[in-house]
Amino acid sequence: MAELGRRSFLLGSILAGAGVLMACSGSGSPTGAPVQASSTAVRRLEQQRRIPGQQVVSARLTPRPVQVDLGGRIVSTWGYDDTLPGPLIRARAGDLLRVEVANQLPAQTSVHWHGLALSNDMDGVPGLTQDPIAAGARFDYEFTVPDSGTYFYHSHSGLQLDRGLYGALIIDDPNEPGDYDHDWIVVLDDWLDGTGRTPDDVARDLGIGATGEGGDAPMGGMNHGAMGGMDGMDMGEESMLSPLLGGAGDVSYPLFLVGGRVPEDPMVFTARPGQRARIRFINAGADTAFRVALGGHRMTVTHTDGFPVVPQDTDALLLGMGERVDVLVTLGDGVFPLFAQAEGKTGHGQALVRTAAGALPAQSRPGELDRQVLLGTDLAPREYVRLAEKEHDVYHSVDMGGTMSPYRWTLNGRAHPDIPPLNVNEGQRVRMRMRNMSDMFHPMHLHGHTFALTDTGLRKDTVTIGPMRTVEIEFDTDNPGQWALHCHNAYHQEAGMMTTVSYLA
Repeated sequence: MAELGRRSFLLGSILAGAGVLMACSGSGSPTGAPVQASSTAVRRLEQQRRIPGQQVVSARLTPRPVQVDLGGRIVSTWGYDDTLPGPLIRARAGDLLRVEVANQLPAQTSVHWHGLALSNDMDGVPGLTQDPIAAGARFDYEFTVPDSGTYFYHSHSGLQLDRGLYGALIIDDPNEPGDYDHDWIVVLDDWLDGTGRTPDDVARDLGIGATGEGGDAPMGGMNHGAMGGMDGMDMGEESMLSPLLGGAGDVSYPLFLVGGRVPEDPMVFTARPGQRARIRFINAGADTAFRVALGGHRMTVTHTDGFPVVPQDTDALLLGMGERVDVLVTLGDGVFPLFAQAEGKTGHGQALVRTAAGALPAQSRPGELDRQVLLGTDLAPREYVRLAEKEHDVYHSVDMGGTMSPYRWTLNGRAHPDIPPLNVNEGQRVRMRMRNMSDMFHPMHLHGHTFALTDTGLRKDTVTIGPMRTVEIEFDTDNPGQWALHCHNAYHQEAGMMTTVSYLA
């Protein structure tokens, strides 16, 4: 593994980038030098978040080689624990979180706290906000958690996310009424590590890191999804097309997990008929969107990416990689499949919800998957979390593109690290147009901020953008530092689809 893969950010590209991606306009064109993660402005803001009597929540993560039981099949991978996902970390909004990371991997690593508007020096992006954690070394993450909601943590080094290096991070609201009987966390994942190939093998097959101008690779006429299967067996080619998302991925996976378990050995949630459950869905996959439904039930969506929305009923949900959705469900009487269909791919993950004795029917795929399907962008925010109405000071435009041969994914025609940053100053309102000019969907994730969709005001930190679709977002520059903006398809990110929102001062 290279010392700093393409997924790691290079400070040199920030310091050298005097321009911005495509259009930058507005009344307050940014000026100054980059505000680094180690700057006084970053430290000062974190100190302002600290309050007397602040509760401290401590945790320890030990990334290491592990063996995991997936329905009787033992696979070798990298993880934070001997089970998947990694340990649950739970705190309250306003708490001080201290997490010691002891790296027992044979490679460098890092931990990113996905969705949190935290202190920039704790964001966990090697080469941008910190040095990578070397093999055998330790690093202490310490930061105030500002907002309640459903989040997760994962490695931000190379393709380690596509191993077992992820876990749920739940920030509770001490003032929330909690009008439910159960709080269930459902982490979704696509899995191939230890099944005859690794994520690094897949990257090589795709041509990531290949030498030659433009990343030329010996791929021939490779189609989306022409990847090998378990034990190196050919799974055949998948079309990997979704009627809702277009091109639905580049990698065929032999397994799909719900709560770290395969359908043959499912995670089981138990309750009594008539009880209410809050279900927190987290898509921790690397290349797969999931269509999710609970058989025999409709769900009421209450939150997305940690922020509350106007409650909306639906039969099914569609989550891109990195997205989170919370729902409330009043449970019926029986045994029900909690089903996660890999969107546009062959295969699914499944858990069980049991409120009575009995077994699932032979055909467990719920009909709800083919009824009303809600995307994150279909929601509306609660009024009290809307951004204040304000004219923007800076306008940025970002076009997403890419090719399979060579395997290269770009923003405005350029791939990281050969890409200038998006410059901003503190105290500005930024509007950004993101246009998907490719035939695949891209879940675009902005670190350190929760933006608003300009058409609805919906608050998100990860937004799934379909082929030939445009999304405009707005956010306030109230968290100085250097912040990653990238596609949360791990392979697109590794192949160049990322840049930096760079604060100047």
